[in-house]
Amino acid sequence: MAPAKKAGEKKGRSAISEVVTREYTINIHKRIHGVGFKEHAPWALKEIRKLAMKEMGTPDVHITTRLNKAVWAKGIRNVSYCIRVQLSRKYNEDEDSPNKLYTLVTYVPVTTFKSLQTVNVDEN
Repeated sequence: MAPAKKAGEKKGRSAISEVVTREYTINIHKRIHGVGFKEHAPWALKEIRKLAMKEMGTPDVHITTRLNKAVWAKGIRNVSYCIRVQLSRKYNEDEDSPNKLYTLVTYVPVTTFKSLQTVNVDEN
């Protein structure tokens, strides 16, 4: 059983509230398996968006046009098996938005996917 919290104990700052940038390799092939040919590219973008929401903890996800073009580069049916992306959690400057933070997903071109790990990237 988990230890009970003391009445005067403060909660620490949430890691989700911090601005951070990470690089991920996404296996698109396993995420679009079993999906019809004419839905491969749109489904791949939905799966990238879903992974960004899960990993960064923000419901607001922006996908750059370079990533969109990289997914659609071989057409609607022949989407690449893997893709390397950079997920950046940023402060939302749009005052109308209900979310304080959003995630920006950008494409990272790589020659090979061998031995690539998830990496924290410096903002500088």
